[in-house]
Amino acid sequence: MNSKFRFFGIVLSVMLLLPLSVSADEGMWLLSLLGKNYADMQKQGFKLTPEDIYNVNRGCIKDAVVGLGTEGRPFRHFCTGEIISDKGLVTTNHHCGYGYLQEHSTVEHDYLRDGFWAQSLEEELPNPGLTASILVRMEDVTDRVTKELSDYMSEADRAEAIKTVSEQIVKEAKRGNRYDATVTSMFNGNQFFLFVYEIYKDVRLVGAPPSSMGNFGGDVDNWSWPRHTCDFSMFRIYAAPNGSPAAYSKSNVPVQPRHHLPVSIREVKDGDFAMVLGFPGSTSRFLTSYGLGEVTEVSNKLYHDIRTIKINILKEEMNASQVIRIKYADKYASCSNYWKYTSEQNRALKRNKIMQAKQAIEDQYMEWAQDKRPKYAEALGLLKGAYQQRREYRKAQIYIVEGLLTGSDLPLNAYLMGSKIEKALDKGGDASLLSDVRDMAATYYKDYEEQVEARLMKALFAYVYPRLDSKFTPDFMKVVDQGGGLFSTNHGINNFDKMVDYMFARSIFTNAERLEAFLKNPSLVELREDPIYEAAKQIYDKNQEIKKMIPANVSFDLEAGMRNFTDGVMHMQYPKLFAPDANSTLRCTYGNVRSYSPGDGAQYSYYTTLAGVMQKEDPDDPEFEVPNRLKELYESADYGRYANSKGELSTCFITTNDITGGNSGSPVLNARGELIGLAFDGNGEAMSGDIDFEEELQRCICLDVHYMLWVIDKYAGATRLIKEMTIVR
Repeated sequence: MNSKFRFFGIVLSVMLLLPLSVSADEGMWLLSLLGKNYADMQKQGFKLTPEDIYNVNRGCIKDAVVGLGTEGRPFRHFCTGEIISDKGLVTTNHHCGYGYLQEHSTVEHDYLRDGFWAQSLEEELPNPGLTASILVRMEDVTDRVTKELSDYMSEADRAEAIKTVSEQIVKEAKRGNRYDATVTSMFNGNQFFLFVYEIYKDVRLVGAPPSSMGNFGGDVDNWSWPRHTCDFSMFRIYAAPNGSPAAYSKSNVPVQPRHHLPVSIREVKDGDFAMVLGFPGSTSRFLTSYGLGEVTEVSNKLYHDIRTIKINILKEEMNASQVIRIKYADKYASCSNYWKYTSEQNRALKRNKIMQAKQAIEDQYMEWAQDKRPKYAEALGLLKGAYQQRREYRKAQIYIVEGLLTGSDLPLNAYLMGSKIEKALDKGGDASLLSDVRDMAATYYKDYEEQVEARLMKALFAYVYPRLDSKFTPDFMKVVDQGGGLFSTNHGINNFDKMVDYMFARSIFTNAERLEAFLKNPSLVELREDPIYEAAKQIYDKNQEIKKMIPANVSFDLEAGMRNFTDGVMHMQYPKLFAPDANSTLRCTYGNVRSYSPGDGAQYSYYTTLAGVMQKEDPDDPEFEVPNRLKELYESADYGRYANSKGELSTCFITTNDITGGNSGSPVLNARGELIGLAFDGNGEAMSGDIDFEEELQRCICLDVHYMLWVIDKYAGATRLIKEMTIVR
């Protein structure tokens, strides 16, 4: 690996900060600069050229990689997908499509329980708001941005200058074409890139196995190996007849991509080259020991503790009712995924001694910085002070937002709808605004149950209240101890159960019918006296108030400290190569299929088989339920061309690729650029990897395409989809 080092932090290379030997498996690389890694990729087994991955003049692998987002946030890709046919057929993870399966599900057509397979193009289901972004090109615009900056600017002036020049660059990039664009910071503000995308807005659901397969293992197996999860779903990108992105229309046609990925059914073997392209969301490899302390002792701890209460309630309610299970499936999955992540990450950070490693690099850095420019020597001091100053406010904000505003999502939605109603009434009953409220209500109450939200509010209000300093506590909560506040008298309210019962009995926001009755004859007085709306306003306003309590220097010191520390570390470790932290932009990582030992006396194989699904089956545990049809097919052992050389059906495999959230659904490619798997998880032993890459333990858990194809073909009988693909041996 070689790269031209540019001072003042304009560098590309592997993301390891610690003085360890660098592994080729590490690094989330920007595609336009892959030529710097080419020799190393060839050494690992790569058979193509960098131009086969990224090329603006002809179709290439990047044109088959899709960033899944939403219309409101098209550049923040929540998952990755890949185009596997010349008709715009896309595969991604089951958990990436889970929310859309849930939206289309009813008690009569429970696609979460039974799966979904469109038998024709006409049966493919639209998903309003879902977007699919394909990178057109990227460009290093660092020189143009930094020309407007200086070390003597205030952080506020610096931010404004970056914003101004970035907007001009984006405007120029979009002129005369159908693309969208954004300028993104790299290396904590030391480098800047322009990304130009073609963003499609008609993305339809094509197929998915039942959740018992697509989420097999549930919370128990999450973030762990070995896995047997059939984690895929299928979508299709549609465009206007001329090929341009367009909102959903019956006249739209399947897009014809510049490139689609061939699907390989060659057997995957230990040591094989593996490459992942995707949109990793966020890593913090330059995080200091001070930031790490906040992550472990504040963020991860509080998120886990609060969400433990929430998921236990949701699990009970969902197990008791099919209706509630469908309505809350996506909310539960989203909540529980991060809940386990926080505890697993804290455990891995401690076991892998990341705090000690961070402190060691900082000691080395301070020795290096003593005779350098003041901004380097002062960086760690700025960061230490900023983290110390904001700690109590950070804790309060997590309790307020995670516990009170969104623990039950009724307060947040009551605030959003109530604020819009109030604005409409202030304007004399603005009909368009009230129509917006009805649209918001239709979306929200579709997946809402009073009893669930009431239970969540009671439990989380009671949990948060004694843990908040009184200066951070919304006034309405103090009625439990003091009387008054939100209520003219305490109405016998001496605990949060009674408080929430009182609120639900009197609020217009507790169900869709009450809200609609109010909207037919809205009253500003009644709205402002609504107990849930008033409580929600107090929660929201208290969070805004806490933001203003944080000393003004804190955010500026964090930005300047991280920018200068990052720049300094790269100077100090020159000529070591660095790659920027993940930030939802398209990256390539490369490594190998590889088994590993998680600890003393244990050894994990690089792949699992369908036999393991049957071994894990537990009829009494919904997380390990196996559909009867899958058992029947297993007993027949009819794996056809999808079997390996031992006659087994491989379900999942692991690689050494560097991935994180946002990579879910990313294509895993072999040395010839053919699809061999879908990335879907990481392993718990290396959950410290977002902060420090663990080169011996880090593994990317992948769905084997053999299992995916067999399920499409044999389990679902969706042979029309198999015929679309280019399958290679």
